[in-house]
Amino acid sequence: MNVTLIGIDLAKSVFQVCAVNQQGKVVFNRQVRRNRLMALLMNYPEAVIAMEACSGSNYWGRALEQQGFTVRLIPPQHVKPFIKGNKNDRNDAFAITEAARRPHLRCVRPRTLAQTDLIQVHRVLDRQVRQRTALINQIRGFLGEYGVVVARGKERLWHALPDVLEEVDNGLTPSARELVAELRQEWAILQQAIRRLEQQIKTQSRVDEAARRLMQIKGVGERISTAAVAYAGNGQGYRNGRHFAANLGLVPKERSSGGKQQLGGMTKRGNRYLRRLLIQGAWTVVRYASRGQDRLSRWAVKLIERRGKHKAVVAVANKMARIIWSMLYHRTEYRPI
Repeated sequence: MNVTLIGIDLAKSVFQVCAVNQQGKVVFNRQVRRNRLMALLMNYPEAVIAMEACSGSNYWGRALEQQGFTVRLIPPQHVKPFIKGNKNDRNDAFAITEAARRPHLRCVRPRTLAQTDLIQVHRVLDRQVRQRTALINQIRGFLGEYGVVVARGKERLWHALPDVLEEVDNGLTPSARELVAELRQEWAILQQAIRRLEQQIKTQSRVDEAARRLMQIKGVGERISTAAVAYAGNGQGYRNGRHFAANLGLVPKERSSGGKQQLGGMTKRGNRYLRRLLIQGAWTVVRYASRGQDRLSRWAVKLIERRGKHKAVVAVANKMARIIWSMLYHRTEYRPI
């Protein structure tokens, strides 16, 4: 029987490969070592290759597309309902083929190397910022145990620490002073690493033509523009702007039944990092909306009057996401008026 679809359960060294025919019947379902996978797939040049969108899937997607294969990267949540029986590699690989045969399934495009490079910078930066926040909180907690309280804000704490360490009568023991000094040194190293990554993002935002265009949008800066380009590419992986906003979790939850529609807060699905950046950018638009004369600001002012600031922020973030998709997909300039 001819193999028309191959599902691969990715792993580090040993992959599970399930091949099915046009009727969906299993032709074979066996383990294949990493160094023999490509040779096996080359025996079925007409087959569609399906994988879960996970770690390593973008690499294999690019490699297989270069060999002329049609590749489908399926979000894991769309594969899980098709797992039959106990969870194991054989059932997982077969479930991937079942999910890939659905007629209306939306798949993910393999990221380019340029997108991958930019995404890694954002991921490392996000981790280091979270580490810095945890470190600052730990320093404040240690000082609080000795009755030393510093005003809010990381800059105030940074400038206050030398005086705190030098002051003799503030209650800090020699051991506590040594530990806080080491934490401040760790903070300095982490701050230097964050600045280097921020400079990389700033440079990329100037080099990339799409990122430069996106920064024309009010509330969109270097991080949002480069993150949007890294995750969305040219926008062709989404049907429309609403689909892109839904992928970021910026649309309402829905629990409708019996013809009665019930909408709630935003779904918070999909890409949490880009959604958080858009929410932060939307707050900038909302705070200064009364001063702006562009369409987005005027629309935000009316929305704030009707629904309040917090709901307006989510709505503005949703609109920003739709504008970003439109500019990426149609390759157009931003028109503020």
